[in-house]
Amino acid sequence: MDCIFCKIASGEIPAEKVYESEGALGLLDIHPLAPGHVFVIPKRHALDITELPDEDVASLFLAVKQLTTMLARTFSPDGFVIGINQGRFAGHTAGVNHVHVHVVPRWKNDGGTSIHGIVKNPPTEPLADIAEKIRAAC
Repeated sequence: MDCIFCKIASGEIPAEKVYESEGALGLLDIHPLAPGHVFVIPKRHALDITELPDEDVASLFLAVKQLTTMLARTFSPDGFVIGINQGRFAGHTAGVNHVHVHVVPRWKNDGGTSIHGIVKNPPTEPLADIAEKIRAAC
């Protein structure tokens, strides 16, 4: 498979691993937004969160929780932004076709914004209508 994260998980490509469990890896981002910026990948390949088997989702988010705790102890940040870019228009860059979760330590006055600053496209229809559409998809 020609997936850079699968090659990192198999040891074929070196990376700064800071966490490893049976199902997930935590790696320092090579283009960090802040000290301690890591991303967490499942060892099993999946393009996005919807393709990842449930047991791997559990392993992935347990690793996110543990890494967030480790980063808090190491850097004492004021908070974190934790997120997934899923799909090209959401920021999932070409060539990185493997689900991953970013954990970015945040400090007061670091120049960043909250997750609410990412997009400005509020709905025009009532929330009850949106909720009904989502429930109908189940």
